[in-house]
Amino acid sequence: MLLDKYEADNIFERIPGLTLQMSPELATIDRVLDDDELFCLIRQDLAQRYPKTEIAGRNSTPVEVILRMLAVRHLYTLGYEQTEHQVADSLVLRQFCRVYFEAVPDHTTLWRWAQLIQPETLQAFNARLIRLAVADKLTRGRKLRTDGMVVETNIHHPTDSSLLADSVRVLGRTLSRARQILSDQPGAAKQLFRNRTRSAKRAARTIGRASGRQRELIRAHYQGLLKTTRATIQPAQQVLQLLQTEAQSSGAALIKTLETFLPRAQHVVDQTTRRILKQEAVPATEKLVSIFEPHTDIIRRGKANKATEFGHKIWLGEVEGGFISHHRILEGNPTDDQQWSPTLQQHQHLFGHPPWQASADRGVYSPTNEQYAHQLGVQRVILPQSGRKAEARRRYERQGWFRRGRRFHVGIEGRISVITRKHGLDRCRDRGRIGFERWVGWGIVANNLTMFGRAQTR
Repeated sequence: MLLDKYEADNIFERIPGLTLQMSPELATIDRVLDDDELFCLIRQDLAQRYPKTEIAGRNSTPVEVILRMLAVRHLYTLGYEQTEHQVADSLVLRQFCRVYFEAVPDHTTLWRWAQLIQPETLQAFNARLIRLAVADKLTRGRKLRTDGMVVETNIHHPTDSSLLADSVRVLGRTLSRARQILSDQPGAAKQLFRNRTRSAKRAARTIGRASGRQRELIRAHYQGLLKTTRATIQPAQQVLQLLQTEAQSSGAALIKTLETFLPRAQHVVDQTTRRILKQEAVPATEKLVSIFEPHTDIIRRGKANKATEFGHKIWLGEVEGGFISHHRILEGNPTDDQQWSPTLQQHQHLFGHPPWQASADRGVYSPTNEQYAHQLGVQRVILPQSGRKAEARRRYERQGWFRRGRRFHVGIEGRISVITRKHGLDRCRDRGRIGFERWVGWGIVANNLTMFGRAQTR
């Protein structure tokens, strides 16, 4: 049965001389998380774990404890196991998480509950935080600065050889496990379960060590690696058919693995054949850069230190006070100028009015974007024009209000740096597209909770 909270234990008030004092920042976050609407948003998702979670079964970890422990995890960039140890070891965090002197939930339990929270819930959670910030007069939504960043998925640098080796490794170990189930079945020859992982790894290492000048040698090794991969895919397809007909119940997990990774392995074989053997230029939208995180996009932003990034582009809108009012996870690598009007629309929907001042980088500028902002009611539009400028445009951008707006806009680079380093938005540690969206949502929530604490401290 889903519990809401533990009964409060005021042991610290009953013992003379024993005091427990949170830092001002943590105390403010504690007050914010007491909001009933925030609590209900998380409870609605956790109630979906089983059909009768709310009314039947043994008592669960309370919703209040789960919410606050997940907040601690992202506020301090901890793993699930680290979060368990930190809360268990600290009287202050026990009080903050409302665990009191009950048993701290195991990290595996916390992980299972965390998977139930949906990205849409975190979007609504963040919108509620912004409304609370407006009610506390920490922001009014008068100034908006917007920019993009990239959050990478947790994958190794993709090469055709490594993707082929990954495919053989996953399919090979699945065939080895299927052998234990199908060994007594007719038609399950020993050769059908052969694991070619070592051969694939050896070929991939040879390709990696070869110099770029040895094109013919690399081509020959790729042909051998492709042959090994095809020799693994074909029996894996036969084993999948055997599992579906002979061992559908006992081999359900293996069936799911093969159904997931066989199409991805075939995709890798096809794109390698096109790129290496046929010398075709495969578009980025058709490339698969990870068989484990197939949703990963290839992003090139012209950065000197990192020409190509693998993950997703995130578009942020930040208002005064350091609060990130909204964010969007973009598909592919769209140009920046396409993000201006959706950002202004989201701002108006959230605050009920357009910003008095809105700013972005040079890549967002276009006469259409500037005109749209003015029509929406934005008084000061800070969009510097790139390239060669006419004399009238130069005079326009030299005005004092425009320069002050540019100085204000630079602050979003610092905000991106903070959420990247402090709240883990450099690389997503969760799996899958939903896990990616959930990771980004918690990072934004952690930033806004931190801004509440800092504002109260000031």
